[in-house]
Amino acid sequence: MDKKIGVLLLNMGGPEKQEDVRPFLYNLFSDRQIIRLGPALLQKPIAAMIARRRAPVSMENYQKIGGGSPLTRITAEQAQALEKILEQSLAGEGSCIVRSCMRYWTPFADTVLQEMIDAGVTELIALPLYPHYCRATTGSSFSDLRQQNAKLGLNLPIREIRSWPAEPEYINALVARIREGLALFTDNEQEAVQLVYSAHSLPKKFIDQGDPYVEEIKHTIAAIEKQLGKKQIGRQGTLCFQSRSGPVEWLEPSTPDMLKQLAGQGCKNILMVPIAFTSDHIETIYEIDMLYKGQAAELGMRLESTRGLNDDPQFIKALRTLILRALHSQ
Repeated sequence: MDKKIGVLLLNMGGPEKQEDVRPFLYNLFSDRQIIRLGPALLQKPIAAMIARRRAPVSMENYQKIGGGSPLTRITAEQAQALEKILEQSLAGEGSCIVRSCMRYWTPFADTVLQEMIDAGVTELIALPLYPHYCRATTGSSFSDLRQQNAKLGLNLPIREIRSWPAEPEYINALVARIREGLALFTDNEQEAVQLVYSAHSLPKKFIDQGDPYVEEIKHTIAAIEKQLGKKQIGRQGTLCFQSRSGPVEWLEPSTPDMLKQLAGQGCKNILMVPIAFTSDHIETIYEIDMLYKGQAAELGMRLESTRGLNDDPQFIKALRTLILRALHSQ
């Protein structure tokens, strides 16, 4: 076959340097699928105002992790690793090209789609690097991709992988990271380690309106704990939500509140699992490894976190399985 498959790894994107922070925030708050800022006509002006006000604090936080987000680099590394093993799997069925496609920063969908056309791609598979569907992440990325495909007059056929919360190889990769994290504690300490799954928060109204995000996260946790078994963890892990901002009602409990609650229960050792993140970025490197680790220490607890999946070979195999399944399904 001379079929050429294009694979798009969809992600949020992130500012790579200090001067990127404000325009990145503007792009983020301009998206009405995440947040509606008054009437549609005022969305962008209000987004510009919010970006201007928030940029200094965000820039300071990014400075603490090297000046910018590593997300673009890591997603490109994931794409490169996935392309390599897909080429081996597709031998005789055609060829493939894998690229990252970001929602709020470069590389944007229009640029990546044009690259696909120039490379001779005949069909696309869109794989969100969000395992759990949410209209503010996967939904927004799909919508943007469709709009750009139509706007550019390309009309490439796109197969969309909606979510994959319990994909076995993905669960295997998470379990391996958790076992690695538990090994940071002594044998005696492990008996009292509390697993804490921290996911990116979401306005509660999304769930009330039927968004499956929380239920899909719970599917992932159930699959993890089934594989770990009671011998590995003495008690069930607990779920909390980080990175909330603004005056709306957010999912509870927040990660800071969960840490206070665990400290009040006499907890001494925590292994935090960034359950909804497949790449390291500011939410893992700064919030978890710096902010929450510091908060836990002040509360008399030791907090360690599992390493990001990033381009771990086991995780890349999970992505390959998802692509091959989509390719071979009718």
